[in-house]
Amino acid sequence: MIKEGCDIGLIGLGVMGRNFLMNVADHAFAVAGFDVDSGKADALEKEKGAERDIRPVTAIREFVSLLRRPRTVMLLVPAGNPVDAVIDEITPLLDPGDLIIDSGNSHFRDTDRRGKALIEKKILFMGMGISGGEYGARHGPSLMPGGPVNAYERVKPILEAAAARVDKEPCVTHLGAGSAGHYVKMIHNGIEYGIVQLISETYGMMKQGLGLDADMLGAVYDEWNRTKLDGYLIEITSKIFSHYDEKTGKPLIDMILDEARQKGTGMWTSWEAMELQVPTPTIDAAVMMRNLSVLKAQREATAEILHGPDQPFAGNRDAFLSALKNALYIGMIVTYAQGFALLKEASRHYDYGLNLEAVARIWRGGCIIRTGLLEDIRSAYGEGKDLPNLLLDSCLSREVMALQEDLRHVVRTSVHLGIPAPAFMASLGYVDAMRSKWLPANLIQAQRDYFGAHTYERIDIRGTFHTQWQQR
Repeated sequence: MIKEGCDIGLIGLGVMGRNFLMNVADHAFAVAGFDVDSGKADALEKEKGAERDIRPVTAIREFVSLLRRPRTVMLLVPAGNPVDAVIDEITPLLDPGDLIIDSGNSHFRDTDRRGKALIEKKILFMGMGISGGEYGARHGPSLMPGGPVNAYERVKPILEAAAARVDKEPCVTHLGAGSAGHYVKMIHNGIEYGIVQLISETYGMMKQGLGLDADMLGAVYDEWNRTKLDGYLIEITSKIFSHYDEKTGKPLIDMILDEARQKGTGMWTSWEAMELQVPTPTIDAAVMMRNLSVLKAQREATAEILHGPDQPFAGNRDAFLSALKNALYIGMIVTYAQGFALLKEASRHYDYGLNLEAVARIWRGGCIIRTGLLEDIRSAYGEGKDLPNLLLDSCLSREVMALQEDLRHVVRTSVHLGIPAPAFMASLGYVDAMRSKWLPANLIQAQRDYFGAHTYERIDIRGTFHTQWQQR
């Protein structure tokens, strides 16, 4: 049955936009789609089928006219200037009370800026992160919306219908005011950076240290995915190693250049962590290694003159694989701990009012970083628990204590073999620093006071003090 007006309209009919529209239409909502590229609109027209109420157009005024009032317009266009351009184009065609939802990977500060500008025009604005890629958009992503509560309530039926579900719970909830949704998506991506780097370091140690080939590596990751490491990233890693290149007949992974570039969301997380003074060393190491990886020519030149350990692994292979699996699990716990600690501080700093249990809940399905570990994280924040750090949760801390020797063994082995493992090292350093009742930071205070008169605090008297060090 064709409705008189569309329930929602989407601008941007690329892969993500087209698939999300199909998803929404599958749940009996009428949807309009707009793209200046007539080829994309035509492709959607052919793909939609007779059973879905999808109306693709290439004229912006026609698009707006298709929407039921108050209108809801969703954007899935590249972040940055394209978002501003679309908002500038469509706003004059909207009425007070209409809603714009930016669902791209926008920086949270841009979301705040746009929201404030649209309030003056009485247009509602939401920023919403989407995770799950092309498949998730089509079959159920994790959705991270933020903004006015009344705006969310308007689109809640659509978002809950389209979102992934775990135990019958939709992987979407209103996260908080303003840019809360895009902030949570940014941290999601930062955690993703950390876990991806940790997995790549296990690959490096198994390939360089143990000499495993692609088939053997695929089998290891497939086995790991049947353990507590189960999750989307481990699953796709196992499949990557079983994919062969049609041109050469070799494993495709061996034909891919060892350079990993980035779009910036991981870097945004590191910047934000520095700004709020929340340590995220595993995520930072992941960002740094992507930057280092693209220095291919420099790495090759340095390898010719800067020699290091070159001996083969001499230990028990099966025992090391077990230790590596456990070290990866601790690394994942630590990466989540860093990301959630940043979310907690951001919620206080920006007054988002984040519910961290809800964040863990909506990440359990549909999204890139979904894993069974998120059930434990959800429990850690459940029942109103106000943990400053996940390492203070009794369940997760027991896991870290029980397996920490395996993490130490992996780090020692990487050092002994000269195989880079900065994310594992950063994770271990974080654990050791967090469990230290005393750190040598008092010397740093003294040094700063010596060369810059920055003063220091004492352990026995309140206040700040300065010493004329050179007179002694």
